[in-house]
Amino acid sequence: MTAISIDSRTVLITGASRGIGRAIAIALGAKRHNIIVNYFSSPDAAAETVALVERAGGKAVAVQADVGREDDRKRLAAEAIKAFGSIDVLINNAGIPPARRDDILDATEDIYDRVMDTNLKGPFFLTQLVARTWVLSPESKVLSPESEGAGRKTQDPGLRTQDRFIININSLSAYAASVHRSQYCIAKAGMTMMTQLYAARLARESIQVFEIRPGVIDTDMARNAKAKYDKLIYEDDLLPMARWGTGEDVAKAVLAIMDGSFPYSTGAVFDVDGGYHIRLL
Repeated sequence: MTAISIDSRTVLITGASRGIGRAIAIALGAKRHNIIVNYFSSPDAAAETVALVERAGGKAVAVQADVGREDDRKRLAAEAIKAFGSIDVLINNAGIPPARRDDILDATEDIYDRVMDTNLKGPFFLTQLVARTWVLSPESKVLSPESEGAGRKTQDPGLRTQDRFIININSLSAYAASVHRSQYCIAKAGMTMMTQLYAARLARESIQVFEIRPGVIDTDMARNAKAKYDKLIYEDDLLPMARWGTGEDVAKAVLAIMDGSFPYSTGAVFDVDGGYHIRLL
């Protein structure tokens, strides 16, 4: 099957002002995509991402929004559509660590709520918002003639002109417990189930949903514990592939999904973690 062209798609990336989100934005810009660079509190960093996307060959606009707030999510989607006419791909990348690394026995509700709002509630309801615009749009799905009137909708792959994607950027913390980051781990575990739920619901609408699960990636968040991770990676054999991951490693997984290389897959997890997920004796 020929890979589906992905030219001129509009991609909304949350948390794209730096780190993994910025790397994804630049990689997609090099493919001539239109990028919505969502950011929360770093307008200068977002502007730099926009410039890097445009330098790579794409088009981009920056939109400030807190994905944990309903009004902000609605405004983010509206401004994306106003800028480029549509949203074709949603990449849920925004994520924050807890403000303090408290023992789980000392965890507080205010920090729990903030992490959950950004890392799980926000992606859940932003996905719902974007998916509803696709599903309710007359051109959102192409049905084979025999499927008309049937209880379960099926698609003729030969008639599909453009697939849409939800790509959730998760973390190995979805399954690796850290008792001093309990809120973060719970939110990331929830994102895995969120991916499965939306994949099951949206498959009949020709919308594929995937999870990318990065490991130890060279970002601002991980650099705060650089000495710890350097020791784990280079001395303690934490990873079969003994190096830090990069945002570009994650971006390549996004490109592989979006080029149509997995037409009969949905709900799948792509581990970009140097082999961390492998159980070794």
